[in-house]
Amino acid sequence: MRTCSTVLLTIVISLIQISSATGVEGDRDRSTSRPNMIFIMADDLGYGDLGCYGQKLIQTPNIDRMANEGTRFTHCYAGAPVCAPSRSALMTGQHTGHTRVRDNSGRVGGVPDEISGDGHRIPLLDQDVTISEVLKQAGYATGITGKWGLGEAGTSGEPNRQGFDEWYGYLNQNHAVFYFTDYLWRNGKRETIHANANNARQAYTHDLFTEFALDFIRRHHHEPFFFYVPFTIPHADLEVPSLEPYADRDWPEEAKIFAAMVTRLDRSVGQILELLRQLDIDDNTLVVFTSDNGSPIEGGPLFNSNGVLEGKKGSLKEGGLRTPMIVRWPHQVPGGRVSEAPWYFPDILPTIAELVGARPPQNIDGVSILSTLMGQPQDLSHRYMYWERPPGKFQQAARRGNWKALRLGRNQRLQLYDVVADPTESSDVADANPAWITKFEAYFSTARTESSHWPDSFDPKK
Repeated sequence: MRTCSTVLLTIVISLIQISSATGVEGDRDRSTSRPNMIFIMADDLGYGDLGCYGQKLIQTPNIDRMANEGTRFTHCYAGAPVCAPSRSALMTGQHTGHTRVRDNSGRVGGVPDEISGDGHRIPLLDQDVTISEVLKQAGYATGITGKWGLGEAGTSGEPNRQGFDEWYGYLNQNHAVFYFTDYLWRNGKRETIHANANNARQAYTHDLFTEFALDFIRRHHHEPFFFYVPFTIPHADLEVPSLEPYADRDWPEEAKIFAAMVTRLDRSVGQILELLRQLDIDDNTLVVFTSDNGSPIEGGPLFNSNGVLEGKKGSLKEGGLRTPMIVRWPHQVPGGRVSEAPWYFPDILPTIAELVGARPPQNIDGVSILSTLMGQPQDLSHRYMYWERPPGKFQQAARRGNWKALRLGRNQRLQLYDVVADPTESSDVADANPAWITKFEAYFSTARTESSHWPDSFDPKK
């Protein structure tokens, strides 16, 4: 009997080892498994639009609770001050001096926009390596819902050609402002939304994306998964099915709509977090919440959407670039913590790669900030973070340590700010710090490569 029991035990252990090696898991050992990852990104949500970042009028209880349970970063930056290049920097780990998509539309070349018909949308190419491709190679199920913005239909930039197994949403930024559209894209196919046919306006696309996200999580919770949720609200056009809980407020109508959109976004975040608890995968899921760029201030001065920060969407000032960033992973990322560590979207890809033991692409600009996420010491003061607006409206910005240099036009003098002591960028200290100006000038001269879609020779007057 002992011999039989020993043989049986050996077989069971072998089967467990084989299952682990091949990635076949039932109820996973959460202490050793690679974490699930959910990356939630709002659209045009300002630094000051959430309660945990100082908002007093708009209710965001779920995101505020997420901040209390995780780490809230106060010096995190988007990849760009507008939509498409910010998403490109996030996906590829390259800043806007190198990434494929450097503005919402190209100056030369590109493909027709599905809404406007102009021919300057720039898609990611097959050789561009994305976060989803890195994780798919590492054995993750990958999905996305919301606004993509990095490739039109039939191009190499479609999500399913950039590492995503499942995809549902808007391909195009211009399309994404129609919250009651009569069609969306699902895995490369145009899908009719019958509830919105003939201007019926019965299905709010944000709610459809939330339902798709919840369904994806339910179907994949027994295996490692990465789910990217680039929600489309509170971007204008400002519209929402209900003004609750603000219908009776003595505010302008636009302010009520904006606030209701933000609170609806918060509700969706709460639904995702609650499902993780119900499925018992909460402790093994890393959840990130952020915004793609600063607020255009369509919410109005009532909400002070960018807080004390100068500038807004489209600007390389802090208000255009600095974004809410909350990271939650119970028992791994410290809870109730506020961090001033400076980092930005290109850092996400190498961080995730290190977390899962994958090799990141060699041509990236970001660095892994895994130690920072885990609350461990990491010196980020000596590296540069870089942003630019491409030729035609050429501007450059970079941050190193507390210092931020800003050039607001080709051949313009550099401005210099201590954005820790001076977040409003009201005191240009360039003249008092010539050594730092020399360092930034040297960095700017090597930080970028020319793009055929935004050539340096482009003349916006022609």
